[in-house]
Parts: sequence; structure tokens; C-alpha cells
Amino acid sequence: MTAKNLVIVESPAKAKTIEKYLGRNYKVVASLGHIRDLPKSQMGIDFDNNYAPKYISIRGKGDVIKDLKKAASKAEHIYLAADPDREGEAIAWHVSHILNLNPKDKNRVVFNEITKDTVKNAFKSPRSIDMNLVDAQQARRILDRIVGYSISPLLWSKVKKGLSAGRVQSVALKLIIDRENEIRNFKPEEYWSLDAEFKKGKSAKFAASFYGLNGKKTPLPNNDKVQDVLRGIDKKKPFAITNVVKKERKRFPAPPFTTSSMQQEANRKLGFPTRKTMMLAQQLYEGINLGGKQGTVGLITYMRTDSTRVSSVAKTETSKFIHEKYGEPYAAVKIRQGKMQEGAQDAHEAIRPSSTYRTPESLSKVLDKDQMKLYRLIWSRFVASEMTPSVVDTVQVTLQQNAATFRANGSQTKFAGFTKLYVSSRDEAAKDNLLPDLKVGDDAMLVKTDPAQHFTQPPARYSEANLVKALEENGVGRPSTYAPTIATIEKRYYVKMTAKRFEPTELGEIVNNLIVEFFPDIVDIKFTATVEAELDSIETGKTQWVKVIDDFYQPFKQEVATAEKGIEKIQIKDEPAGFNCDICGAPMVIKLGRYGKFYACSRFPNCRNTKAITKEIGVICPKCGKGQVVERKSKRNRTFYGCSRYPDCDFVSWDKPVGRNCPKCGHFLVEKRSRGKVQVVCPNNDYKEETVKA
Repeated sequence: MTAKNLVIVESPAKAKTIEKYLGRNYKVVASLGHIRDLPKSQMGIDFDNNYAPKYISIRGKGDVIKDLKKAASKAEHIYLAADPDREGEAIAWHVSHILNLNPKDKNRVVFNEITKDTVKNAFKSPRSIDMNLVDAQQARRILDRIVGYSISPLLWSKVKKGLSAGRVQSVALKLIIDRENEIRNFKPEEYWSLDAEFKKGKSAKFAASFYGLNGKKTPLPNNDKVQDVLRGIDKKKPFAITNVVKKERKRFPAPPFTTSSMQQEANRKLGFPTRKTMMLAQQLYEGINLGGKQGTVGLITYMRTDSTRVSSVAKTETSKFIHEKYGEPYAAVKIRQGKMQEGAQDAHEAIRPSSTYRTPESLSKVLDKDQMKLYRLIWSRFVASEMTPSVVDTVQVTLQQNAATFRANGSQTKFAGFTKLYVSSRDEAAKDNLLPDLKVGDDAMLVKTDPAQHFTQPPARYSEANLVKALEENGVGRPSTYAPTIATIEKRYYVKMTAKRFEPTELGEIVNNLIVEFFPDIVDIKFTATVEAELDSIETGKTQWVKVIDDFYQPFKQEVATAEKGIEKIQIKDEPAGFNCDICGAPMVIKLGRYGKFYACSRFPNCRNTKAITKEIGVICPKCGKGQVVERKSKRNRTFYGCSRYPDCDFVSWDKPVGRNCPKCGHFLVEKRSRGKVQVVCPNNDYKEETVKA
């Protein structure tokens, strides 16, 4: 029996989940993403005809299109159920074109979560394709094509082949390089702190810190100033407690995740790259087979959103869950609305579990390790956002003797609130710091002082989380574009990861300098944010997409013409390696390739001998006992360790050997890194050595 209704989605996993909910009268098939796009071999834009895009069927999608047409010919009704965003709307529009459907027909179905009730309700009210959403996606695609296909060929001819430039990636690269320049130009400044230990009578000792002189905050720029303060203190004379301020402070939970905040938190707490986070979130959204009668179920709502809005149904269910699990004092009474990010589209809900009652523990047998980590993060963050604030009692005590003023700060958690379940990485739970009972008029004796020298530190390089945060705060790109953007600048070797931070490469700085000089608007954050705002304006129907493209292109094409004449050929010179080729005897040189620097014979192409540039770690190979353990890079730029005698010795390890063996079994010990700490462990058993700061 042929199904009367054909539903077209993007992915097979999503298709399988939805078909189960709709029943036998529906057949659900996947387009496997886009089926039409601009051609790779040419610009694909008709500049003389209002920038009309020249779409073609994507190579390799012939069989998919053939199957879609065949299925459509047998169906009475066709529904387009791609994702509920610009990209999904464009996919639906392209499919309607391929199948000769009328885009004004009400055949577009959207839903924010893949659960039985939500999907069934969505099919009760299909709508026509929203051409404003389609035009916004087209405008972004055309803008990115114009930038990429205009600047990239210049980089190929003037620098080297294989390079690329893009509207968002160029801004991301510039942010990383600007931060690197800040670090290089940073001049540390000396400053001192003066901590002290006090005791009141026979009570416990407590800590305080120097505040100032004569009641005014006073900096300590050097040791001379510290000594002046110490000389003014009589160690035999007690300090008077002149002020005690007690307050009750509330801490409110963070809102549920948006795409950006999920990417940042997963990077900070779980160490997940943005691309991995989005891949796992897609799996959780499209559906996981829970087994039994439940079958395949979408576990979270749509993961591409910049809204913190939550449906009243989800709020009611979560309130009931919190009452049952934690008790009434932990359930928020008033409906809490998260603060919207400026420029947020608010098209969907926040990222949340499709059912609060589907706890992480209940899914332990159906989710793999990484899926579980991300689901637990999303679930905990959402449930905590509907809980009451934590309450902390704070006390500040002022101690004074002569001109010197010290302050002691204490705190004690009065009520855990949402922190019973979740605390964000940016707002880790405060530890209690109890002070003895102190009152105004009491005395306390100084026990000891602890002066310490410090120097101001340069800003840190960007981590993935911080780079995503910077892009979002500046209105550059959209959260769904951040993962591919970061992947591109790593793939082009414009940046490399050093201790989980982005460090620009020589090639990245060359490309950035050219773009800054000849295409200043492309890397101007305000200009790029304005373009994003115009794309949003197209989506709401306030602006025509052709005007946005034209306003951008007219000045840009002049910049391209100037750059073609002004950019001089850049010769990336080879550096002497300091040793000779072991094949032909000619000097070896250091070349810059797609994946960084490497050794090559100076007689290339007559001699094609190459060697990876490796760094010895000072450890003898634990397998052969002859070679040195060297640091290498995989094709995905991940660090691993191998023997310098490869291929004669095939020793390899993802973890860094330390040059000692396990006292239990004799296996070589390695360093394991986790959350800024290093622990020496045996990979063969549970032996561990003391953890130290990395």
C-alpha cells in the first residue's frame, strides 16, 4: 500500500523518528541536506540581473533527487519539514523547486522538538514557505560567495594556493591576531598584596587583607610602600574592629542554553570543540532509540536558537518535577524570563530537554558517553533555571590600628537553591568562609603578615569558548556558523591550538595583514555586525535582499580592483634547516605547508624527501629504548607522541610519557590533563600520583 502523504526532511535519523509518530499513511524521506547550491567552479551570481543566483543540483545528489521525484509522483500530499530556521526554509524552497511545487501552497511544516504530540500538532497547521526567511538565507549565501570567490583567488596568486577568506572567518582571525598583538605589546606592572592573620581572644584565627590608609583604599605598587605600612603597625597593640556589615545575598540561576552559551559551556566544562557539541546536539534533537514502546524520541528542542524563551507547558512540567524531586522551597514561584541578547531573533525556544522527567540517569543505557555528558549539561542547566535562587549570608569586618585598615570577608550558604543541581562554569559555587563572632568595639591581635609581589598579566589567548563569546557579543555571524568558521581557520592553518588556546600562525598573520590593508570593511566588526542586522531585517520583511547585496557589492568591487593592482607577490622564503638530505646530500630547508612547517630537500622537485618537524620531550622510547619520544601532530592537528625511529619503531601514545615506569606493573607512566591540572597515571591500572597545576 502506497502512503498518501510524503514528508521530506533533511536527515535519515529525523525521518525515522517522524515516520514512527505519523503512522502508515505517511512516508518520510530525507533530502540529506541541501540539494541545490551555487556551482563550485564559478561565482554563480548574475551581477547584471539583480544578483540572481545560478543554482545547480549538487554533484552526487542525482540519485537523491531521482528518488524524491519518484516518491512525490505517488503521493497525494507533499509536506516539507526541514529544520525551523533560515537554512531549513531554504532547503524546503529548493526541494519545492525540484518537485515543481507551488511555494505558496501550505505544505511547510515546522516544529521545535521531535516528540509525538509536537509533530502531530505541527501537521494540523501547515503554512506556505516563508520567502523572507529564504531571501535572508540567499542573501547570506551570496554575500559569502562574493567575498570568498573574490578574495581567495587573490590570496592564491599573491601568497600561495589553498588559502581562503570569508566574511566571518576573517573577523574571527583578526580577533585572534589582535589579541596576540596585545600579548606581545603588554608591559607587566608590579604590584603587591598584604594579607594577614588575626585572632580574637581564644577563638579561631581568621584572614584579612590590607585595604588602605586612613580609611581610604590605598594601592601597594612596590615593596617600599608595603614596608611603610608595616612600620606603621604596632604588633603588640590590638586592632580595633570598627565596622561589621552583614548582608543576605541572592544568586540567581543562569537562563537555559542558547546555541552560543551551550557551545561555550560545553567547551569550558566538557572540553568539547564547538563542532563536536553541535554534532552531539543534532543527534539528541533528531532522536535516540530508547527501546521498548518508546522507540526513537527527540531528547532536546531545536539546538540552533538565540532565544531563552521557554514554553508554558515545559515550565509547568519542570515545576512539578522540582516539587517532587527537591521540594517546594526549590521551585521558582514567579515565571522567570531570561534577558534576551541584543539582536536575538527569538524564533525558537531555548535549548531544553523535550521532557524534564527524562532524567540523565534514566537514559544511561541508551546514550553513549559524550551524548550523556552533553544531555546532562542541557538538562541540568534547564531544570536549574526554573529553581529558586541560592541565598548566601555575607559579613565584612573592618579592622583598624593607627592609619592601617584591613578587611576580612566571610560567607556562609544559607540556602542552596539552584546550586543544589547546577552551577555555571562562569559562576562556580562559592565556598563557605566562616569568621568568628566579631562585633564593633572588639579587639583582635595581629598574628602574622604575608606580603606578596605580583605582576599584571597580559590578556589570555582565546579559547574556543571565549572566541564564540566575542563573536556573539560583537554581533558577528550567527551561533550556527561559529563551528564551521573555527574549523575553517584551523584547516587553513591560520591558527593552531596551543594548550587549548588559539595561536595565530605566520601564514595567518600574512593573510590577515593583506585583508586588513586592502579590505578593511571585511574585518571591521561594526561593519560585519551591521550586515548581520540587515540580514535579520530581510528575514522580517523590512528590507529587500537585492538592496543589501548591492549596498555591499558596489564599494567592495572597487576594493577588489585596488587590491589586484596593489598587492605584491609575497614570497614565503624557505629557512635553512641546518642539516643535509639523507637521500641526496643537498641542504634541507624548512618550508611552510598547508599543515604548518616541515623539512624538505632544497632540490625539490628533483628530490622529494620530506620530514616532519618534531620536538623531543627528553624521554627515551619505552618500547625500543633507543629512540627519543617526539611530539607529533595528526592530520586533525591533534598532538600525539611517537618514537623518533619510526617506522623502525612503531611506539605511539596520545598521552605524554614522563620517563618513569609504574611501581605496580612496570608500564610507562603518562601525563593526563584535566581542567588545568596534570596528573601522572598508569594507563594499565588505577595507579595515580599527586595532581599538580599545569
